[in-house]
Amino acid sequence: MPHSVSLINTVAAGLGLALVLGFLAVRLRLPALVGYLLAGVIIGPFTPGFVADASIAAQLAEIGVMLLMFGVGLHFSFEDLLAVRKIALPGALVQIVVATLLGAALATWWGWSPGGALVFGLALSVASTVVLLRALESSGLVDSFTGRIAVGWLVVEDLAMVLVLVLLPPLAAALGGIAPRADAAPVWQPLGLTLLQVGGFVVLMLVVGRRVFPWLLWQVTRTGSRELFTLCVVAAAVSIAFASAALFGVSFALGAFFAGMVMRESEFSHRAAQESLPLRDAFAVLFFVSVGMLFNPAVLVERPLQVLAVVLVIVVGKSVAACVLVLLLRYPLGTALTVSASLAQIGEFSFILAALGVSLGLLPEEAQSLLLAGALISIATNPLWFSLIGPLQRWLHAHSRLARGLAQREDPLAELPMSTDEKFLSRQVVLVGYGRVGRRIAAELMANDLPFVVAEQNRALVEELRAGGMAAVWGDAADPAVLVQAHIARARVLVVATADAINVRQMIEAARILNPAIQTVIRSHNEDEARLLEQETAATVFLGEQELAQSMARAALSRAAAPA
Repeated sequence: MPHSVSLINTVAAGLGLALVLGFLAVRLRLPALVGYLLAGVIIGPFTPGFVADASIAAQLAEIGVMLLMFGVGLHFSFEDLLAVRKIALPGALVQIVVATLLGAALATWWGWSPGGALVFGLALSVASTVVLLRALESSGLVDSFTGRIAVGWLVVEDLAMVLVLVLLPPLAAALGGIAPRADAAPVWQPLGLTLLQVGGFVVLMLVVGRRVFPWLLWQVTRTGSRELFTLCVVAAAVSIAFASAALFGVSFALGAFFAGMVMRESEFSHRAAQESLPLRDAFAVLFFVSVGMLFNPAVLVERPLQVLAVVLVIVVGKSVAACVLVLLLRYPLGTALTVSASLAQIGEFSFILAALGVSLGLLPEEAQSLLLAGALISIATNPLWFSLIGPLQRWLHAHSRLARGLAQREDPLAELPMSTDEKFLSRQVVLVGYGRVGRRIAAELMANDLPFVVAEQNRALVEELRAGGMAAVWGDAADPAVLVQAHIARARVLVVATADAINVRQMIEAARILNPAIQTVIRSHNEDEARLLEQETAATVFLGEQELAQSMARAALSRAAAPA
């Protein structure tokens, strides 16, 4: 009997064409994902020639989303999520409202119904987690405080969209769509049930999952089988994501993210992240291919002005709103620009919401085509906005009095109090970053009675440090004004404990202008990057793997030399 080869055809055509076009895109100095999207367009149903199975591609893309969000969760603790709640929660909610109003106003202008305008605005308000993570990884910002803000922001957006998807069907009749069944429950019942389900899922994962899953990973590790370990990681990511969607009504992405967060409690979380990396990359490519397959290029010819308007709302409207919100919450300009670039695209939730809106009779068919066109263009151009963050920030500081004013505005946490002890103002250590590495460095400095000043971008953390009697200033240490407030001009050593390879050069350059004799100590996760930083900055660079190997070698030598 002939076998069905739709899966093989889809994977082979998708990955093969993505490889060729991704390679050509990189050679043309374009992001590789532009090639992946074009590969999807070519094998999609709206272009001549071979047509891949769109349903299979969509399911493979969902697996990619699960693995990618699981990997992020492995690097993102519950404490990290709480640390950014004061900016991510209000910022995401206000940005959703602003973007929804912009999209609804646009749809109303086109003559759509109020209900359709509302759904269209909501679809434009939520960004793609997959696109954000790929951009943060390419920029080396996943582990930075700004990266954690962006991830936390999108987690809030995902939770909000889960509620929207639940509430839309019972509200459809009131919004002008298809009336629900006569026995449909009141609105408050599905809302209350959803809140209970999401709350129950979070509690179950954080209370039970934090104990069960690390224990399970340890038991598998004890078998000594690499295959079983990889299988355990992938099975945990996919099965927990599926169970969370089936039992608790949350999205696959959110379920996988929380699965990674609880698995992070295991000492093997780093190995788990490494083992799942190849699969994550391969399936992430299929995600972009599946997006391209949904796109009909004819919409660019039939409705060019409408497509342009949608893209402007996504790229300009949402970004400006997010930038203003972050600045109003008194965070640095660099953080505001990074969050703005992170949100300048839409993705998977927008497609789901649009499909639901059409099925409920709220959205016209053309809405899906416009959203797909906006998604494709915004995803393809998103890496460009990230690459412009640094040059734009420097240009604004050089040409805009307002930007300089924002950088130098008065804030009680942006400078040390007048009552600060003199020992923190001269011959001290300036410690940039108070994360997992920074805390350990600070503990060693205190144990050796060496005074230090912490420079940290997390405003809430600076408040806690001040309350605990530590000398700390809030702000981005790449800004010379922050280093001035940390009294870098009279410091002995600058220690950069963050993994932000992009801004570390600016920090060292500014520090040496203010204090030519300053000694610098920095960290790196990449061997090539460490070598370049050492050559360019003449700093002492510590490579994580190298330091671990040296410590283990010293321990082995000391034990080998000891008497039997």
